[in-house]
Amino acid sequence: MAICPECDAEIEVDEYDVDKGDLLSCPECGSNLEVTGLTPIELDVASDDEDDDDDDDDDEEEADAEVTDELDLEEDEEKEEEEDWDE
Repeated sequence: MAICPECDAEIEVDEYDVDKGDLLSCPECGSNLEVTGLTPIELDVASDDEDDDDDDDDDEEEADAEVTDELDLEEDEEKEEEEDWDE
C-alpha cells in the first residue's frame, strides 16, 4: 500500500511490480504520481511534461515579442530618417 500525496487515498501497489521513477495515476483523484521510494513504497506528485512545454511556449512567445519590438523600432527609425530627408 502507498498513500497518494494529493488526496491521502490508499493506493494498492505491489513493490515487486514497480521501479523507482515509474509513473502511476491515483484512482481517487487522478493525480500523476512518481515512485520515489521502494521500501516502503513512496509516491510524489509527478512533474507534468505538458507544463514544461507550456513554459517553452511562453519563452518562444516572449522571444517573438522582442523581435517584433526590435522590428518596430527599426521601422520607426527609418521613418524618422525619411522625414529628415524630406525637410
